[in-house]
Amino acid sequence: MNSTINNVVLVVDDSPESLGMLNVALNTAGYTALVALNGLQALSIAEKVTPDVILLDAIMPELDGFETCKRLKVLLPNTPIIFMTGLTDVEDVVKGFAAGGIDYVTKPISPDEVLARIKSHIQTAKLALSAQQALDHAGKNVFCVSSQGMLAWATPQVHQIIDDISQQDTTPWATLAQAISQWLIIDHSQPLRLNVFSQPIEIVYDRQQDNLHQLHIHESKIDKSPADLKKALPITKRESEVLYWVSHGKTNWEISQILEMSPRTVNKHLEQLFKKIGVDNRTAAAAISIRILES
Repeated sequence: MNSTINNVVLVVDDSPESLGMLNVALNTAGYTALVALNGLQALSIAEKVTPDVILLDAIMPELDGFETCKRLKVLLPNTPIIFMTGLTDVEDVVKGFAAGGIDYVTKPISPDEVLARIKSHIQTAKLALSAQQALDHAGKNVFCVSSQGMLAWATPQVHQIIDDISQQDTTPWATLAQAISQWLIIDHSQPLRLNVFSQPIEIVYDRQQDNLHQLHIHESKIDKSPADLKKALPITKRESEVLYWVSHGKTNWEISQILEMSPRTVNKHLEQLFKKIGVDNRTAAAAISIRILES
């Protein structure tokens, strides 16, 4: 059995005839169609399912298409919305775009035209999402170079990282270019680890874009320990250990098992460290601990 979910299209129209016709056309073309007779139904569906594209009637009773569109964009900011309208007034078309619509088709609906628009907008939306996910995955530490390793562009985060670690090197990008160009030729399937600056740097290959190579700098996160809490706060070693596990959401009983002490002793340590760091509950103490551990 094929478990792949087809692209989902939400159709919103107060006309059962239009819904029926579009439902048949979409299913025949291989899409999964969800239908709503009004704006409130559409919003209810959107809270449970994320469609790949929405076909939205402009004129509906109670909650019209324009207001429905505004509310849908709050729930689904990245989902393309195509208006279906019998209106020919330019102002109404503009109103649809202003509400968050990306396109419109006029009634009576041509199924072939609608299917072509849906396919195009789904492809565009997925490409945009893929690019966004690439940036998110890389922590926005993204830059592009030529095949010779020369810098084409970089995010401000990348420039800041290189400035911080290059120190005495007045031409850090030239230094990097030589190593990157060789890496691109030999094997960029593995990260490039360099020790040419004051701190090690690891570069990871993302993708090729036209004649450029998109890379990102991977920053290793150093796991901090109770010792870091003891160093930052006026507390004992044992209190720092208790606070460390509090910041990880552990209960007094769980902490007692981890640190091999009684829950009563855990509570006594908490009372003492609350006084020392100036808080009156574990939530506030955990917040302080998390700030230190993540800094």
